[in-house]
Amino acid sequence: MRKERLIVPLLVVLLLAWLTGQAVSSWLFEREMRRTLADLEARGELDIKRGDVEQGWWSSTGRIRLAPLLGRAWQLELTYQARHGVLSTHLDGEAMLRHGTDGENPFADSLVSSPPQWEASYHTLSGTIEGSVQLSPLRITQQQRELSFEGGRLRFRGEQGNWRLRGQLDAWTLSDGDARLEIGPAILHSQYAYTEGAHAFTQVDRLQVESLSWQQPQLKLDASALRLANRITLDDQELRMQLDLDLGEIHTAEQLLLTGQVEAELSRLNADAIRGTMSRLRQLAAGGRHGDGRDALLAELEPDLLATLRDSPRLDLKRLELDSPMLGLAARVDGALFFDGRRVEALSLVDLDEPAVKERWRQRLDGDFTWHELPTVVALWLGLPLDTRTLEVDIGRGQVRVNGRPLPPLWR
Repeated sequence: MRKERLIVPLLVVLLLAWLTGQAVSSWLFEREMRRTLADLEARGELDIKRGDVEQGWWSSTGRIRLAPLLGRAWQLELTYQARHGVLSTHLDGEAMLRHGTDGENPFADSLVSSPPQWEASYHTLSGTIEGSVQLSPLRITQQQRELSFEGGRLRFRGEQGNWRLRGQLDAWTLSDGDARLEIGPAILHSQYAYTEGAHAFTQVDRLQVESLSWQQPQLKLDASALRLANRITLDDQELRMQLDLDLGEIHTAEQLLLTGQVEAELSRLNADAIRGTMSRLRQLAAGGRHGDGRDALLAELEPDLLATLRDSPRLDLKRLELDSPMLGLAARVDGALFFDGRRVEALSLVDLDEPAVKERWRQRLDGDFTWHELPTVVALWLGLPLDTRTLEVDIGRGQVRVNGRPLPPLWR
């Protein structure tokens, strides 16, 4: 009898604990959703809005719209339905790409299957989200032109402050009469780590294209193992961008045409000015300044954009190595280019098309580059002694000198 009297209170306690867990899970999911979307919007590249939100203990639904901060050239609409559990929440929905401010679907008649589907799981205790997006095949035909995509899959995982993406993309094919371009399959790895409000962040992307083929009646190029990697870092002082490109092997007529690597870095872009530019962009977008022309937008942003240059940015070409066994040519180049950021407010972006304004920008460039093991044919083209083996390119106030002499006309 005593045991029976304990069962009912115990069941009540368990029921209350379960209901509390459901409520907490729903609340935590909603909090993380708001924080994540706010952090992504703080990056300054996207306008993110959420609507049709219905939040409940057992399930929640809503719609997320992503678009460029200015321009509204496209909109990505994600619908979601979240089913809450005590320890996790499962989400699924559709992804729809729309074109322009009217929200037209450019691929409505081109999808071979249904619109892209996505699903994810939010783990309540760890705050981690992991999921995937299935990209549908599509085919677009316009007279003799045809674009086809065989589909792919994107997988993502992350938590507040750290997100990872892995994409597996099947081949893209573009044909226009006798010309045909085929790219892929390809693999994309991306990681985005940031502090609150995206005050500082690091983004690392790596793209590997297994094959690329270009065919037309008089030319056929085949490339394999192309790799592109970039790293963007924003800290308290500067925005730094690093690029690493590996061309793999490019063949034509069953011969090796070109191999090579490029490694470059752009640094000393003022961090506070970058954040100021992003803030100003958000203000313009919030004020409905989506359709302004190029000159009007530049006029609004010019002070902030010019301020990004006040620390005198530099471009370092750490390595450029190209080899063409077929042509018997090679290039080994390194060097750096500097921009004088003093009194940068005297410059103009709005009037950059004017020759006098272009000249003022050009005069702020200084740098030097070295081409090691210079091919004889290049020395002949530049009018240098045929035994020249090192090419020194000096840039002073925009004027280019080659091995101490003014750069000769390259085209006659």
